[in-house]
Amino acid sequence: MDMHNVVLGPSGTTADDVLAVARGAARVELSQQALAGIAASRAVVDALAAKPDPVYGVSTGFGALAVMHIGPDLRAQLQRSIVRSHAAGMGPRVEREVVRALMFLRLKTLASGHTGVRPVVAETLAALLNAGITPVVHEYGSLGCSGDLAPLSHCALTLMGEGDAEGPDGVVRPSGELLAEHGIEPVELREKEGLALLNGTDGMLGMLLMACSDLAALFTSADITAALSLEALLGTDKVLAPELHAIRPHPGQAASAENMRRVLAGSGLTGHHQSGFAGESAAPRVQDAYSVRCAPQVAGAGRDTLAHALLVAERELAAAVDNPVVLPDGRVESNGNFHGAPVGYVLDFLAIAAADLGSIAERRTDRLLDKNRSHGLPPFLADDPGVDSGLMIAQYTQAALVSENKRLANPASADSIPSSAMQEDHVSMGWSAARKLRHSIDNLTRILAVELVAATRAIELREHAGTGLAAAPASRAVVAATREAGVQGPGEDRFLAPDLAAAEAFVRSGGLVRAAESVTGPLA
Repeated sequence: MDMHNVVLGPSGTTADDVLAVARGAARVELSQQALAGIAASRAVVDALAAKPDPVYGVSTGFGALAVMHIGPDLRAQLQRSIVRSHAAGMGPRVEREVVRALMFLRLKTLASGHTGVRPVVAETLAALLNAGITPVVHEYGSLGCSGDLAPLSHCALTLMGEGDAEGPDGVVRPSGELLAEHGIEPVELREKEGLALLNGTDGMLGMLLMACSDLAALFTSADITAALSLEALLGTDKVLAPELHAIRPHPGQAASAENMRRVLAGSGLTGHHQSGFAGESAAPRVQDAYSVRCAPQVAGAGRDTLAHALLVAERELAAAVDNPVVLPDGRVESNGNFHGAPVGYVLDFLAIAAADLGSIAERRTDRLLDKNRSHGLPPFLADDPGVDSGLMIAQYTQAALVSENKRLANPASADSIPSSAMQEDHVSMGWSAARKLRHSIDNLTRILAVELVAATRAIELREHAGTGLAAAPASRAVVAATREAGVQGPGEDRFLAPDLAAAEAFVRSGGLVRAAESVTGPLA
């Protein structure tokens, strides 16, 4: 992603900006309007702090300890204590891009002018991002309510110059050393500021946005591999006709069907399901199997699920998630906007869509390898069946990935474990939903890579069978690019894992989509 500046104002941010900061080297700036709003909300907090009346988050404890009034002499310690005690994550480190997204989205809420922090807090958080300092955040610790408390606490700890962080060179060191090297002064937190740094859905939202970006590319990839499988199985492309999808007007379905139709344009291999095509060992077919014929319906439903998830993400990007919040009329009010249910639900919904898309892709792969259902292809697409096993075990690997994605589709958001002495008695588990979705997406990439390996090999076997009929120009471009990417074609058995790894990298990098689009033009 190209390096550019992202300017944060008080009205939220965009998905593109989040990705630019999380995955790229975009620098972050705070607009003057944002800084003015931050200062104005801080003035409200300072005025409340000077009064004897207890105000949650300003002069009280937190969670189940919110009934305890804290005097002025202990409030700085209170803010340090909440950060230190809440930085209680365990397990492996979370990926750099996730932590950068989390930090940027927390800064987005600070920039809204609803949190009551001082401008220096927001400016220092921006400085950490721009210096490439990434706090060490752990896999476990968030229940998704009140937001992603433990992950955000580890980030706030680095803001204070404590704990560990990864420098721009990728080496983990004490945060204080990294801040000093980059001329960043640690923040001495004051009233409300520790709480404001912790109370948000930023981790799960950041992972949702990255998942949406990744899945959008994979849906296009899946349409391409489905088209190649249809062609290799001598299926009919008549089921992709726009008028058929217009009478069931789901936009995702129409988009997937159109992608497949364009990839298959000009194919000499489609449409032979009733013709007794030379080389077919099976009787003519009236219809193709569901995994072939219903590919647009399944992938299209996933596309529409993705559209809903993006709608939820856009709303969350416009939100100021904190508790309590400073309202425009000067009131400081407690609320429940930190609850992760809206984000958690769509994260789980996307995991279901990813699992089903992988499942139907595996069924097409299995059909390509089965001599009783492949319509004339050799068993397992092997060079010398019996001596060679072909792609038999590649399908085993694919099946294992599909099975795991089915387990990962079990919704995290259906669970809740009470915490904080029953004060937080219903939580979203949205962070867990996001973590497992990332795993599902990695698996889906590999599943589609296996289908690509099988479908391209099958197409080459068809073209080499002496019938004189050629695959579609887009299909041939994909086959050629796949071979250039290091995936070998038909032949005797060889060490297969490198081919599968090359196919995975080809799909993950967008090379598959670019190869098809070199003929079709932009696909949906």
